[in-house]
Amino acid sequence: MIFKEKALKHLSEVYDKETASELIEKIQDRIQHYGFSMAEEETERSPWHQKETILISYGDVIDTDGHENRKLKHLENFLEEYVGNVITSLHILPFFPSSSDQGFSVIDYKKVREDLGQWSDIERLSEKYQLMADLVINHTSRYSEWFENYQMGKQPGKEYFIEVDPDINLSDVTRPRSSPLLTAVQTSNGLRHVWTTFSDDQIDLDFSNPEVLLEYIDIFLFYLSEGIQYIRLDAIAYLWKEIGTNSIHLDKTHRIVKLFRAMVDSIDPDRTLITETNVPFDENVSYFGSGDEAHMIYQFSLPPLLLHAILTENAEYLTDWAKELPAPPKGCTYFNFTASHDGIGVRPLEGLVPDEEFKYLVESAKKRGGFVSYKTNADGSQSPYELNITYFDAFEEPGITDTDLQLKRYLCSQVIMLSLQGVPGIYFHNLVATKNDMGGVLEDGEKRSINRKKWSYQELKDRLDDTENTAHIVLNYFKRVLGIRKEHPAFSPAAKQKVLSLKSDLFAFIRESETEKVLVISNLTNNQASVESDELSDFAVNQIELTDLLSDNKREIDPELTIDPFETLWLTS
Repeated sequence: MIFKEKALKHLSEVYDKETASELIEKIQDRIQHYGFSMAEEETERSPWHQKETILISYGDVIDTDGHENRKLKHLENFLEEYVGNVITSLHILPFFPSSSDQGFSVIDYKKVREDLGQWSDIERLSEKYQLMADLVINHTSRYSEWFENYQMGKQPGKEYFIEVDPDINLSDVTRPRSSPLLTAVQTSNGLRHVWTTFSDDQIDLDFSNPEVLLEYIDIFLFYLSEGIQYIRLDAIAYLWKEIGTNSIHLDKTHRIVKLFRAMVDSIDPDRTLITETNVPFDENVSYFGSGDEAHMIYQFSLPPLLLHAILTENAEYLTDWAKELPAPPKGCTYFNFTASHDGIGVRPLEGLVPDEEFKYLVESAKKRGGFVSYKTNADGSQSPYELNITYFDAFEEPGITDTDLQLKRYLCSQVIMLSLQGVPGIYFHNLVATKNDMGGVLEDGEKRSINRKKWSYQELKDRLDDTENTAHIVLNYFKRVLGIRKEHPAFSPAAKQKVLSLKSDLFAFIRESETEKVLVISNLTNNQASVESDELSDFAVNQIELTDLLSDNKREIDPELTIDPFETLWLTS
């Protein structure tokens, strides 16, 4: 069996061969328990398609007064009424009982949070959308059964966590936060210090214990059995720890990702494994492996680069990055997005922009009402980790009440994201141009709450029904662009991409399928821009005019093409 051979190879690199053999038998028993059969030979997944678009949302983004246990149903109703079929997939952010971090401190991985609904709601949604769910694999809540059992010296959980002597030097460990790496806890054996990468309520698991891996494989298979099509490995980069190393991206972490991929490929190659690694670009793309790890990786460098390019009206760094993007391995693609439930990560800018440009971007968020979250470095200093601000308000011009400039900048950023090679992901608050939610920050004291507003259904409905309201304009722009995009194979994730080097006020690239070729060109400034026809010779030869798919208008390109402020064109012959 193909899976058994691959699994033995990967597990033998993680544990010893005897342990690996025992684990494989247990994994196969779990696979059979959930009713899956394993492929006898390798099969390729279905091709990626330009119709695929993922909406990212909390299950309770629509606050429904008087209907406390039906929030998933109200999200479903909203999507049916206002979004329609331009969205093919839905990433419901952690919908499990949790103690903090908006769902990412999971108490019980196999229950649906009571106020959201039940597994029947998830199953019903899976009949309308391809669903993505989070496997929060690096850590669990301190209020989980496992951790409470650890504190009492009981199974399961007694040996699931990482105890470390606080006198040991851990300065080499890469830190994504400024909170302490170790947390003191009381146990039946006295005071112990456990590894906590992200917070004292998110206790890291010890994957050197093969029973821990088996627990998560069981959860993984359970999600697949419930109709989940995309499984997102949350914070996967930190999974394996070794004292004396940086404990990030270790080879054993990659081996475990390969193991999950081998399971998916053998059970159903059309399911998708996506890794969440908010790290510098070169580290991030390593999770493609040689085409045998993640099917999709987040384009974490895209949100800050796009924001920087449009605010500074300079496409230089965005172009340089895009030109160097490696083509994804066969069967793999990028997950393009500009915002998520977290802030705008700035670690992925490392090596892509000069220090002064990095500082400019950080200060720009502060000037626009946002916050900055920090991480602790090996020398004890702190540096920015992410910007906490809604992506819409990140384009505001301080001191200017007219939102026209902000709107033009914002829509320019979104259409570029939708045009790039990969599958687009749209955060709910991007879809409706949500502004900074300072009330949420004041209420729970979390900077990230600025971009996690809970909308009243009626308030949001009133905004979307008002044709002059920004929320109405933005949502309908998304629907129009996505409606056009899904009809053109040049925007398939499998279609080729070639980035052009033009003047710094323009960002341009060619998307090309077997049947179609489209030039995407954006003016990133508040002035009219132009490009001479000979600069477009890679795309248009001996042509005087082209058609813009976004407006269905003819555009002359000889002797030059003119582009309005913050306008994007999809040009084809």
